[in-house]
Amino acid sequence: MSATHPNTVDDAEIAKFEAMAAEWWDPNGKFKPLHMLNPCRLDYITDQIAAEFDRDLTAEKPFDGLRIFDIGCGGGLLSEPMARLGATVVGADAAERNIPVARLHAEQSGLEIDYRHTTAEAVAETGEVFDVVLNMEVVEHVADPLAYLTACQQLLKPGGLMICSTLNRNPKSYLMAIIGAEHVMRWLPKGTHEWQKFITPDELFDLIGQAGLTPVDRKGFVFNPLTWTWSLSARDLSVNYVTASTKS
Repeated sequence: MSATHPNTVDDAEIAKFEAMAAEWWDPNGKFKPLHMLNPCRLDYITDQIAAEFDRDLTAEKPFDGLRIFDIGCGGGLLSEPMARLGATVVGADAAERNIPVARLHAEQSGLEIDYRHTTAEAVAETGEVFDVVLNMEVVEHVADPLAYLTACQQLLKPGGLMICSTLNRNPKSYLMAIIGAEHVMRWLPKGTHEWQKFITPDELFDLIGQAGLTPVDRKGFVFNPLTWTWSLSARDLSVNYVTASTKS
């Protein structure tokens, strides 16, 4: 890594996800929260991409011709839908064991996805660029959020779009994401998240701006415990939230 792109990988964070790699596609396993959240995430992602690139989501392959980089791709829960919509997808993960899981599932699904055991910084070093960077639930796990977001910015073509989601930092998020998800519901292994690494929406917008991108939207992902469903909210960003930003 050069000084331009310091290594922002946190080895302890990677080890947590290495241990859970084989469970990525089990909807009732350790990644159950992501499986539950995924339809809501996909609604936001597809709507933002369609609006930014003037695509018709009713078309057979609305994202045909777009190159999408899915950072922290895990087992491919976002990469596969993007490929089905016609995009050329590169999925990258710093946790090496996730990659064969993702490759196998894509092959079984009849999808061609370029999965790589690498980092955003390493790909940025090569000069490779994309129309869209999906940066979902990663920034709270890296060692240097600004350096990481700067690498994401450099991965985008001019006019490109980054979708970035993370967790707010406040007492409610500690109660919901740490106590609730890890200790009470046991959806995730204890220690999956570190509350002090959570980032408020204003902090994230500031970091995105410092990284050279222009924030254009943010929404909350809100869980309804009565219906066990997630929905988007323009007002409630108190726990999970997502942002969209563009590169001039």
